[in-house]
Amino acid sequence: MHKSQDFEQTLTQLETIVQRLESGNLPLEDALKNFEEGIKLAQAAKTKLQQAEQQIQILLQKSSTAPLQEFNPDDIDDRPF
Repeated sequence: MHKSQDFEQTLTQLETIVQRLESGNLPLEDALKNFEEGIKLAQAAKTKLQQAEQQIQILLQKSSTAPLQEFNPDDIDDRPF
């Protein structure tokens, strides 16, 4: 697993491993290796979700007085923040 891969890539890899394990066609040693990798991927996904949740909490705290309004993607320009 590459450290900088995104959440979606992690989930895709995890789904692939689950499919391999569910097939029942892997030798025990390969199944154990896949299971170990699956655990690592699941932990990485959990960490990424926790980090995203923390970022959302920080953003909400910083702008708790900001009025909510409907999101309109046409209002976004290409300038960096």
